[in-house]
Amino acid sequence: MTKKRYKLKWENLIAVIIFLIAFIFLMKSGIDLINYFIDTNKTNSEIKEIEDVVKIEEVPDSEETEIIKQPEEIPESNPYWDYIKMNLINVNFNELIKLNDETKGWIKVNGTNINYPFVQTNNNDYYLTHSYNKSYNQAGWVFMDYRNDTENLDRNTILYAHGMNNKTMFGSLRNILSSSWYNNTDNHIIKLSTPTENTLWQVFSVYHIETTNDYIQTEFATDTEYQTFLDMLKNRSAVEFDTTINSTDKIITLSTCYNKTDKVVMHAKLIKREARS
Repeated sequence: MTKKRYKLKWENLIAVIIFLIAFIFLMKSGIDLINYFIDTNKTNSEIKEIEDVVKIEEVPDSEETEIIKQPEEIPESNPYWDYIKMNLINVNFNELIKLNDETKGWIKVNGTNINYPFVQTNNNDYYLTHSYNKSYNQAGWVFMDYRNDTENLDRNTILYAHGMNNKTMFGSLRNILSSSWYNNTDNHIIKLSTPTENTLWQVFSVYHIETTNDYIQTEFATDTEYQTFLDMLKNRSAVEFDTTINSTDKIITLSTCYNKTDKVVMHAKLIKREARS
């Protein structure tokens, strides 16, 4: 009888431990869920505040508009000829810079909810857990790679943001993998506005891939190395874009989480720009 009681005590202890572990896990999950809703509500409030103070206007081409020279002849049927006729966007940054002095520009991606200011600091970690107003927020904000410079565009300019389930930040970037997004060729455009210039970018590759750093390279020793890099990005695309890409092009890369192990990535090349006075 003594042995039996001893065994029962151990079984009870194990049951209590399992219960406590499960309880702690549920509590943590509950707290995480509450914090998620708190952070997303804060993000939505910030987005509304930004929309209330910012002025965004579409601007037609002027004598100062530069169409980026294409080294290859482009057929008349190619949508490129429609894209270069599209208006640029022009954003008044005065109030935005008052809200955050690290504001570097504004990005709009056709066919998504992405229509936000983006920021930059001296690392790629801070804005993963801080909002536009620099308060702690797990939703983070849209930010540019610390190695890039909006006033002197690198060959590869990179923007990051969390893929939020409520479609804020880069959450709607998952749309680019759907046929409905791809089949509307007007969606294959990214518009940027910075304090120094407004630019238009034509998409040439979209995909999701297991997390890797090979697409966020910013410096290249030779044109050949850069062309190899561009070919890799284009060949990865989940769909075919009728877009040429070569070592004279500057590109922009958008990167976010697809799930816990994969990323969603978009690449586009610069096709039009206009300096701001």
